[in-house]
Amino acid sequence: MKTFFVQIKCEIGKTYAVSDALLAMDIASEIYSTAGRFDIMAKFHVDADIDIGLFVNEFLLRLQGVRDSETIIAFKAFH
Repeated sequence: MKTFFVQIKCEIGKTYAVSDALLAMDIASEIYSTAGRFDIMAKFHVDADIDIGLFVNEFLLRLQGVRDSETIIAFKAFH
């Protein structure tokens, strides 16, 4: 299992529409509104054989209202 976070910058006025679309897709384990450079942060868990870059491009960057994103890959280094 791989865990990663995606920070999403939305077009002006589209943050709620993008978060609603993410909720409807049922692919994020958690979705947060954030302050700063990005509008949304979403947490994802995918199987080990899934390509994270392809996942982000196929499922997130194609959403209407998404302007930019930054992906953070998390490693379980501490037990």
